[in-house]
Amino acid sequence: MSPTTLPAGPEPGHVTFLGAGPGDPGLLTLRAVEALAHADVLVAEHEVLDVVRTHARRGVAEVHTDPDPSGGPVPGTGTPQLAVVDGASTAAGVPAVRDAAHLVMEAARGGRRVVRAVSGDPGLDTYAAEEMLACAAAGVPFEVVPGIASATGVPAYAGVPLRDAEGADVRFVDARTASDRCWTEVGASDGTVVVSTTLDSVAAAAGELVSAGRKPDTPMTVTVGGTTTRQRTWTATLGTIAQTLKQAKVLPSPDGGRPVIAVVGERSAAARRDELSWFESKPLFGWKVLVPRTKEQAASLSDQLRSYGAVPHEVPTIAVEPPRTPQQMERAVKGLVTGRYEWIAFTSVNAVKAVREKFEEYGLDARAFAGIKVAAVGEQTAKALIAFGVKPDLVPSGEQSAAGLLEDWPPYDPVFDPIDRVFLPRADIATETLVAGLIELGWEVDDVTAYRTVRASPPPASTREAIKGGGFDAVLFTSSSTVRNLVGIAGKPHNVTVIACIGPATAKTAEEHGLRVDVMAPEPSVLKLAEALADFGTRRRTAAIEAGDPVTRPSERRPGSRRRRSTTS
Repeated sequence: MSPTTLPAGPEPGHVTFLGAGPGDPGLLTLRAVEALAHADVLVAEHEVLDVVRTHARRGVAEVHTDPDPSGGPVPGTGTPQLAVVDGASTAAGVPAVRDAAHLVMEAARGGRRVVRAVSGDPGLDTYAAEEMLACAAAGVPFEVVPGIASATGVPAYAGVPLRDAEGADVRFVDARTASDRCWTEVGASDGTVVVSTTLDSVAAAAGELVSAGRKPDTPMTVTVGGTTTRQRTWTATLGTIAQTLKQAKVLPSPDGGRPVIAVVGERSAAARRDELSWFESKPLFGWKVLVPRTKEQAASLSDQLRSYGAVPHEVPTIAVEPPRTPQQMERAVKGLVTGRYEWIAFTSVNAVKAVREKFEEYGLDARAFAGIKVAAVGEQTAKALIAFGVKPDLVPSGEQSAAGLLEDWPPYDPVFDPIDRVFLPRADIATETLVAGLIELGWEVDDVTAYRTVRASPPPASTREAIKGGGFDAVLFTSSSTVRNLVGIAGKPHNVTVIACIGPATAKTAEEHGLRVDVMAPEPSVLKLAEALADFGTRRRTAAIEAGDPVTRPSERRPGSRRRRSTTS
């Protein structure tokens, strides 16, 4: 008699306890990004959800802690409340359980891969430790991906090294759970103390240290919003920190419960923070910059703005639609395949997209460009072509514009060029500069409307109010049409907003619409425009410091205050 085979139960899933760091998305480790890309279920604290969800795969089930501050821990469990926040979670079979440990284990059953993301490092998170023990008891396999702890990452971003050449002791204290014995021990030490607390409890923590034996004149730095563009740091002493925060109008505040990191000690480099403050001294630190382009168009520009400390906000001002009469485009694509053209010139990412879509409609791919020379007006257009599988033969070596392309374009030579025709797919409102220049070089040009540009729909009401009310620190205009369209769909930027234009023609259009131009790029390039704005921010910051004034953002000026005209040209 053969033995009875029992049906196997579902394979257990897997849980990754992941440290999301103190707030800067760039501080996620490579292993963390890899784990997020393979997760079926993402369980995250509310404050780190935006940091980790960017790297999660499409369709991942999301669960996060209840953002309602009145929620608190589930009674009797000591664990944070969690709630299913999207339909995908229910579809994935994630129960609406509010106890985090049970939720993580339930999500892992049935073979699902779960990422449990916490702020900072999971090794320093009490709740994460409890959840790991629960997984171990239930036989659910798990791993830990360390993250940068707030207690070390925030001081680094604040320009406050924790140790010097003499190697002083460093003590870490969580003021929210510290006992009297703990305060006594750190008070008796002369080392550096890193205190995790809340904004409205900083003064109380300072008082505990003084009572424990620290001198009132011991240097102290307090950082809120650490490693993010909301970061602010104040330097004082144990005895003066309460008055410093009051004078800075930080307290009393409804946000007093925000977590902060305080560093205390004679050798904590607090006195030299002005020299070491690399993050908050970025030229556009915390500036909210309006970029009137789509996310696809603005990718490299937004990345560059972030490197200067800015917070870019993309608002599309144009929408792209197919041409009203597609026959011309269809004939040109067929001519491309049959050998009608020697060159094809792309003057925008949208032109690449339009040709690619037409290729896909006909079942063609990048191989159809075999034997044809390809030109791109600039780096972004070239990247779009490379993503399509086409490496351009010509990209301007100088100015990235139609004029720059013509500078490098070879004249037609009947001996070396068997065909004298160029296919130019472009927008319906494009200028004639390139066409005229190519004809002058001896080429025949098929100037084809590949797409139409129309004014985009207005942005959300909150964005329109921010534009007109001075909520943005700067706006970058990359063409005359972006000026006209932004004013048309959202209204004129407030007079405190810094206006930056890519060139004289764009600046003239801005002035015609009643805007005063503060910054103009030295050459017509979006990256040079961002550089020029950063230079403006640096001069503005330096002027404030030299005058003994606080460094503020343009949006922090009083309504109606006048802006100085920039000398940038």
